[in-house]
Amino acid sequence: MPPEDTTREPAEHARFAAYLAELERVTDTGEIELVGRVLADPDRVMAKAAVVRHLDRRAAELCLEPAWEGWAAAMARAMVPHPFLTRRLREWSLFRAIALRLPWHRDDLLASSDWLQLRIATGTAPEALGILAGSGRTKRIRHTAGTGLTRQGRRTR
Repeated sequence: MPPEDTTREPAEHARFAAYLAELERVTDTGEIELVGRVLADPDRVMAKAAVVRHLDRRAAELCLEPAWEGWAAAMARAMVPHPFLTRRLREWSLFRAIALRLPWHRDDLLASSDWLQLRIATGTAPEALGILAGSGRTKRIRHTAGTGLTRQGRRTR
């Protein structure tokens, strides 16, 4: 039995890298179509990983910009059958609301993932920091938020 060729990259790794490169340079007008094409890949785990990476990059770029609303609505339609991606987009919307001091709900923050809570805990929004310092999902989140409050001179303990 001949030894396996271990130098060749698995096909899904090559597709993942290609998708990331395509998503990095896609135009605004072609973005939703490309996201749909990536999500149609037979390797669903790899496809979602590529799209979530793209989603995080684009959301970080757009979340404080006026273009957010249209982009987020189009992305939401493209991700309907993908609960994890839909949740990540919702969490970016909550991040945006907190950052821009738009209305948001305490329960939404407390129900959010560790990923979002930690991201918010490293920020400067006093109300969100107070909630996370007292009720964040993990010790790390509570500590990080508490440290942020202390830096702002708002820690009540």
